[in-house]
Amino acid sequence: IGQARKRGLGWRRGRFDGKGRHGAVYQFTFQVEKALGLLWPGDFTLSANVYLGARPIAAALDAGAEIVVTGRVVDSALFLGPLIHEFGWGLDDYDLLSAGSLAGHLLECGPQSAGGLLTDWEDTSSWANPGYPIAEVSADGSFVVTTAEQSDGLVDLRTVAEQLLYEIGDPKRYLLPDVTCDWAHVSLEDLGANRVAVGGARGLAPPVFLKGCAQIQDGWRAQMLLFIGGRDAVGKASRAGADLLARGRAMLKTAGLPDFIATDVEVIGAEDTYGAHARAGASREVILKIAVHHAGREAVAAFVREIPSIGLAGPPGVAGGGAGLPRPSPLIRLECFPVERDAVTAMVEIDGRTVALDEDIAGEEVPHETDVVATEPYEGPTVSLPLVAIAHGRSGDKGADVNIGIRARHPAFYPVLIRELTEDRVAEHLSHLGATEVRRYHLPGIHAMNFLMRGGLGAGGTASLRFDPQGKAIAQQLLDMEIAVPEGLTTHPAIRLS
Repeated sequence: IGQARKRGLGWRRGRFDGKGRHGAVYQFTFQVEKALGLLWPGDFTLSANVYLGARPIAAALDAGAEIVVTGRVVDSALFLGPLIHEFGWGLDDYDLLSAGSLAGHLLECGPQSAGGLLTDWEDTSSWANPGYPIAEVSADGSFVVTTAEQSDGLVDLRTVAEQLLYEIGDPKRYLLPDVTCDWAHVSLEDLGANRVAVGGARGLAPPVFLKGCAQIQDGWRAQMLLFIGGRDAVGKASRAGADLLARGRAMLKTAGLPDFIATDVEVIGAEDTYGAHARAGASREVILKIAVHHAGREAVAAFVREIPSIGLAGPPGVAGGGAGLPRPSPLIRLECFPVERDAVTAMVEIDGRTVALDEDIAGEEVPHETDVVATEPYEGPTVSLPLVAIAHGRSGDKGADVNIGIRARHPAFYPVLIRELTEDRVAEHLSHLGATEVRRYHLPGIHAMNFLMRGGLGAGGTASLRFDPQGKAIAQQLLDMEIAVPEGLTTHPAIRLS
């Protein structure tokens, strides 16, 4: 919108038309889409936004606001804004801005820093009364993470470290509107009683560009689930999925329609998501998932109507689970792109008056640094163990890319991770994800590393047809990988063998 206004182009308020798609929206005109570089032939731009930072929030608080309602801002800005207001941090206090952003990063996903999603899930006493994390922040940027005593939350080195690693890409260049964060040397100290001290965040100038996103309607999708039980359930489900797709394609061809844009069949319970590492081929009950993507709604609807036929013409033991047939839904694709800072003007208004903003941020290009980590050969015998014995981790998405953070359970195990978890080995173990590139980044401050797998989620997010479109379970797959551990470490008190 900012670029469009600069170029004198218009925008309008409109409504979706037809087929129940209604509600007030701001719809870009053709000219605005073209100006923003968001026009993809045949697609429909539902919305577009640019991520803002913490400065407007701090300005609103400085002007006396008690509640701040924002547009699209990065999650951590909701916490950094009040810290800037409280402590008076400046535009170029990069280390402080990075520390405040880290506090926000550890809080932004709620219970995830307080026992949620923990690899060692048995150590979280319950999920019935989850604990939310609390950050006690000092003016120098140091802080302590804790949780309410009345909750069943757990805060320790593992819970904080896993969340620190969550979806950060390059830990030396975590880009935010207010600062480029370097968290490679962050330190954690367990103070006991659900308290962890955090320090060592570094900051650099913010990036030149802001991050823009557009939500694009790209055809139609549907996902069907069928229960299949009995002997040879896996084989029956695999054949049923293949035959249903073959029948669907023949139907499309007869109708003179193009083929599906994408399809995905997974037998849940057969460990299809593990690729070649699946171990559950003899399961007697599975869920067959079939997902399809097509440019036309009616093509998807026609395929969905064919699904019940497998209950009469297919294998024994098929049931629909009582969920009924799904309706075709729009497939929404997220497109991200850089936006020049001067194309976006943030505005703050309180009780009808405009608040002045100190937003003179030019940004700087921060170059990538290549990690060079030396490895030494093992001396003496080794034992093959699953990675989870010496490490824990967490995974998530950034669009179509997978982030997998892995941390050593003890500093003594870190050299083993460096030697065993090479980019090539991780790429081979997770080759079924179809990533185009695997990058390894190091966080020696917490004896950890983060892997960024480009294109590991197919189309990614809401556009992915996979059962795990955000890669939440991929760290669990990597933690099953067998690695060579020096025999002398197998009696280390920090190792976890069960």
